Amino acid sequence: MNAAVQFEVLACAGQRRIGVATLNRPQTLNGLSLEMCELLQEQLTLWENDAAIALVVLAGAGDKAFCAGGDLHGLYKAMQENTGGAWDNAYARRFFEVEYRLDYHIHTYSKPVLCWGSGIVMGGGVGLMMGASHRVVTETTRFAMPEITIGLFPDVGGTWMLSRMPRGIGNFLALSGAQLGAGDLRMLGLADYVLAAASWPGLLEQLKAQAWPEDREASDILLRRLLREAGAGLAAPDPGPLQRHYAAINDGCDGADLQAISAYIAALQACDDPWLQRASATHRAGSPGSARLCFELLRRTRLLSLADAFRQEYIVSLHCGVEGDFREGIRALLIDKDKNPKWNPATLADATPAWVERFFKAPWPARQAHPLAGLA
Repeated sequence: MNAAVQFEVLACAGQRRIGVATLNRPQTLNGLSLEMCELLQEQLTLWENDAAIALVVLAGAGDKAFCAGGDLHGLYKAMQENTGGAWDNAYARRFFEVEYRLDYHIHTYSKPVLCWGSGIVMGGGVGLMMGASHRVVTETTRFAMPEITIGLFPDVGGTWMLSRMPRGIGNFLALSGAQLGAGDLRMLGLADYVLAAASWPGLLEQLKAQAWPEDREASDILLRRLLREAGAGLAAPDPGPLQRHYAAINDGCDGADLQAISAYIAALQACDDPWLQRASATHRAGSPGSARLCFELLRRTRLLSLADAFRQEYIVSLHCGVEGDFREGIRALLIDKDKNPKWNPATLADATPAWVERFFKAPWPARQAHPLAGLA
């Protein structure tokens, strides 16, 4: 019962069954460790190859979070111990490879994957939820990619996701770490269904009551019908703050001028909307280097395949481990907790397009294949 991920197989009305994977670290808001990623990858592979398993469910223990992020403490320790370059951090190499492979596996899974995205869904949790075929959110969902606050960028496929949003929206979310609720997630196509958080036990019973077909498409249709019926009595979620300010953000955060976009977000501190004020404060306190990196990644990722996006993110993540801001951001937020990071570069003007080029160069020895070369 104390395993970092709990796995359970539920018997159903017919011959087929449901595999349930529950992230089981509620004390850390189900933050993903390397061990959890390895366990999930192994079990999802077993279930994918088991004809008796009709679908897979991903959920988080406790009522506060599905998954609030990745193993920042482990990465910080590895960065402290690393005295070499980006390729010398063995823990970071392993962590990002396993996590990205897991996320890509969910995107390409051959069976339906239902993600119960209730509560906090951030960072690594977004990576798990984004690839699921059936993504459910609730009135408690708080979804964000706030990596600018720790000197990183929206990884786990986040660059691929954000680069495909309507003009300006991806830039805003990456540069502000703004939180989204059910209404905004449905509007952006980042969630498929909205249910009440209290409906989770009843939904599991409904899933178990079905005789699941062997055909993938038929299973998708049945699951969709059950989720729609579960939410049929609920009122549509209220328009979220992103919807209310959608046109202005479209205009203010679109284009190729990062300085202008940054100035637009910074000026939102004068608005009377607390959501915009918080987005502005997060951006102004965040890493200027991360802002440049986010902006450049979204520009480069827009026409990439999902596999190539993960490969690009892997290179950039390894460089973040030695460039300084990632380590400093974790220190200020989680280690010393002074919330006073010393960013380098200290200003956006210093984080030039020429400066950011270093992050895109493969750090491994010449002629070595990319560790994620096998992603189709």
